[in-house]
This record gives sequence, structure tokens and C-alpha cells, in this order.
Amino acid sequence: MKRHTRDAYAEALVELGRKRPEVVVLDADLSVSTRTARFAEAFPDRFFNCGIAEQNMLGIAAGLAASGKIPFVSTFAVFASMRACEQIRQSIAYPRLKVRVVASHGGITVGADGASHQCTEDAGVMRAIPNMTVVIPADATETAWAVHQIVDIPGPVYMRLGRPAAPVVYPDASRLRWGKVTLLREGSDVVLLGTGIMVSRCLEASAILEAEGVEAAVGAVSVLKPLDEESVVALARRCGAVVTAEEHSVIGGLGSAVCECLAERYPVPVRRVGIGDVFGQSGEPDQLLAHYGLTPEAIAEAALEVIRRKQS
Repeated sequence: MKRHTRDAYAEALVELGRKRPEVVVLDADLSVSTRTARFAEAFPDRFFNCGIAEQNMLGIAAGLAASGKIPFVSTFAVFASMRACEQIRQSIAYPRLKVRVVASHGGITVGADGASHQCTEDAGVMRAIPNMTVVIPADATETAWAVHQIVDIPGPVYMRLGRPAAPVVYPDASRLRWGKVTLLREGSDVVLLGTGIMVSRCLEASAILEAEGVEAAVGAVSVLKPLDEESVVALARRCGAVVTAEEHSVIGGLGSAVCECLAERYPVPVRRVGIGDVFGQSGEPDQLLAHYGLTPEAIAEAALEVIRRKQS
């Protein structure tokens, strides 16, 4: 089964709005695409369409947060993390204001819109900003759950959602713990750590590996910053080899976070599956995922490689 994370976000936002009158929502003339239009229908006096002026929108959000509101700000990931980066850094992260930037259309699965709208650098940009929490939910279930989690954590939050419907990994939220790696499958030969839509592909890869006699653990890493280093180290210690998988550049995202952690605390062979140092291009989402090597088969191949390295 597949479901849009954007729809789950919208439903959770309306539910949160009923409970928390201090929650307000801002959008940059994309509320139909980001699904915040549903909040606008439910709470028109608490919704602000700021037009195609993302930098101004983040400045307004900073002012609302400073006056006691909890702003949820939405636009496409490429505009939130790139066009308004200075405002996020200077006006929101530096004073540690409670602004929640929930950006949709992240990664290359934006599809035919091409490189100008395919943001593959956003997690790396946001991870580098002090005080920022960075979240990439695995599916719609976790997205809805995360909306209720991020409302009260200190400081700013960047949460990335996708454009197409994504496989549902969690039938319900009972297994989720905020900020913790969720172990979805046990294994001792290698651990596959995925984020976002790549979590489901890690599970598919583990089935491929099982057919070859390889026991692959699968962990979902949805909070990239602060990283659950204790779980990452424990899994690396248990398995001795790690593969990371993300719909993001291999520079700055999950792969970088895991490598930074393990290089200092428990070095083991690691292979990063993600997008190389290149821009995206126009195409259908599945075609692009295959073109850039974001497939279960590629993850399985990477796993076999790191297993050989640990044995040599």
C-alpha cells in the first residue's frame, strides 16, 4: 500500500490545530501542492499565504514564533532550504525560535520538473545549521506521528516530505520512538540504514540478501540531527558492516552523518547509497530512482561489497 506523506501531514496539522490554538500555518502560494490548504479551510484566521516570497515568509514566521505562536511553514524543499536559507539561519536558528519548516517535494522523485525543483542537498544544508533538528519520515504513518512530536521540541525543525505516494512501512505508530533508530528487521551480517522512501527499499534489499544467505538488519533513521549515535554504533558493532540509503546527495545527508559518527566512535566498512555529486534531471520518479542507483538491488550489491571488505 502507498500513501502520500503530504496528505498525512495535512490531516495531522488540522488535528493539531484543533488542540493547539497557538499553531499557525504559512505557505508560499503552494498550499494545494503542500496540502496546507486543508488547514486554511479549517482555520482561515490562522493561515497566511505569503505569496511567492519565501524569504519574507520565513521572516514572518520568526516574528510569529517570537510572539508566542508555533508556526508551521511549508513550500517546496528547494525553496525552503535554498532560497530562504539565510533567513532560516539568521532569524530562526540563531535565536532558536520554534519554527517548523515542513518542506514537500524533496529529492529526485519530484520527477518531470527537473533539476531546478529536485532538491537533493536540503538535509545537508539544514544539518549544518546550529540548533536545527532535521527529520525525514519513512512513510505517511510516521509523518502524521512526527507532526505531533515536533510541535513541542525546542528550537527550529526542518522536516522533508516527498511528492509521490510512498510505500507504507508502519501500519501504526506503536513502534516509533522520537529520535531513535527503529529496527525493522534483525540481522548480523550487515545493517542497512535508510531514511525517507529508502527505508522500504532497504526492506526489499534485505529480502534479496536473505535469498543469498545473508542476514541483513534494517534500521529506519528518521531524525538525522540529532543522530541516534548510540543505536548506530550498537548496530555497527553487532554487524561489522553498514550501508546507508537515502534519496539525497551522498554529501551531507544520512551517509555523511553515519560516517562522521562511526569514524570517531567505531570504524567499520560503510557504503553510502545515494545521489552522487550531480544534479537531477527530468524523468518519471521510478526511472530516476533506477538511473541514480536508488534501488533494492543496488542496496543489496552495496551490502555484499561491505561484507567482503569486513572479511578481508
